[in-house]
Amino acid sequence: MNHHRPDPLEHAPLGRESAYPERYDPALLYPIPRAANRAPLGIAEGPLPFVGEDEWHAFEASWLNGRGKPVVAVARFRLPADSPNLIESKSWKLYLNSFNQTRFASREAVIETLERDLAAAAGAPVAVALLEVDDEALMPRRLPGECLDELDIAVEAYTPSAEHLAVGDEIVEETLHSHLLKSNCPVTGQPDWGSVLIRYRGPKLDREGLLRYLIGYRQHQDFHEHCVEHIFMDLLTHARPERLLVLARYVRRGGLDISPWRATPGERPPEPLRLARQ
Repeated sequence: MNHHRPDPLEHAPLGRESAYPERYDPALLYPIPRAANRAPLGIAEGPLPFVGEDEWHAFEASWLNGRGKPVVAVARFRLPADSPNLIESKSWKLYLNSFNQTRFASREAVIETLERDLAAAAGAPVAVALLEVDDEALMPRRLPGECLDELDIAVEAYTPSAEHLAVGDEIVEETLHSHLLKSNCPVTGQPDWGSVLIRYRGPKLDREGLLRYLIGYRQHQDFHEHCVEHIFMDLLTHARPERLLVLARYVRRGGLDISPWRATPGERPPEPLRLARQ
């Protein structure tokens, strides 16, 4: 007997024509269970093999104050990796748009509303901050460590293969990064451009093989969060580092950017890490 597995994206707004919301509506948020995409990576239900967050920035956040005057901000959200759901990006954008003609008594009231609604959709607390549009935290920085992108390699495959990941006998502690990360939206097929940072302690990774592996996501279709978890699990399984951090900074689309990171317990990303093309 064939059992039909429901498609979590069947009713998502992504890839569909959507009306511009005229008033505040938390029902616009569309949660997607993380479990279905984790199972193929060998991540079973229960304790996760990593810690991490999905950091979002919304550059088109606006609302009306109590007298009807517009307020603008850049909103930063931090969604924990152990939340049962992620939130589909177009639904998040539509939800934020529903604030545009809604009056709030204070910034604190906006934050409280965002935290309540996003936590309900994600199934876990979501940290919210509202930044001024010229806040120094938004100024571009450079990724730390050594860039792999000048390696003169031949590339023939554009789907991810962990066979490219090789290590030597030397134990090292190093930080590497690449700006050649590209994946594609699993619904619309639109390109998602990004940079990825890998910090680890363990057997030294073959750098050419690592770059080929990262370039392998170029025709891969998946959400940003799942790509980072895929990279993390492949490195954890095939390189067997003692400590590992994988962080991606994706270029914004529709006024939103997503920067997920996953790490072994005790590791955290360096901050701040906004890049010029974000």
